[in-house]
Amino acid sequence: MATLAKMGRTVAVPLLAKRLGIVTKSVRCMAYWNKDWKPGPYPRTPKERAAAAKKYGLRVEDYEPYPDDGFGYGDYPKLPRISDEAKDPYLPYDTPHNKRFFGEPVHVDADAMTEDRWNPTRTYRYPMNQMRLWFIAVMSGFFFLYWLGNKYTIFNPAMPKAYPNDGKKHYTFESTE
Repeated sequence: MATLAKMGRTVAVPLLAKRLGIVTKSVRCMAYWNKDWKPGPYPRTPKERAAAAKKYGLRVEDYEPYPDDGFGYGDYPKLPRISDEAKDPYLPYDTPHNKRFFGEPVHVDADAMTEDRWNPTRTYRYPMNQMRLWFIAVMSGFFFLYWLGNKYTIFNPAMPKAYPNDGKKHYTFESTE
């Protein structure tokens, strides 16, 4: 019975879909190519600068591209570093898990500034130098214990194997008769 059901799905459904004009398989992928996401060239003139600001949905006064230093950011806007954790959690975002509105430009480091990762605006309880010092101190302590453990190894003391009648044959497989 299961074979008939499987055969019916593989034969009848495509024929029915073809007769009704239903497309069962996607003909074309709806995603863009990476070249479509690539920023344009660095704006040199005020006209190019205004066109780039319009492209990213910014005012010309607010638009500032990254410097043309060879990193390849092109005309992408230099946005302030505000992580998702620092944004208001109660706003009705279009994409709530990223805390973004539709058409909002994304920071270059947005993949690193999600809620569970790096937050550049966060102030820590201890200064970074003190955290580094404690890290080095703890790791040095573990290294010292590792070195000490390798220098003075612990092993089970064992005597040589004790056999009865040492050096003499103490078993036989021949019959005594």
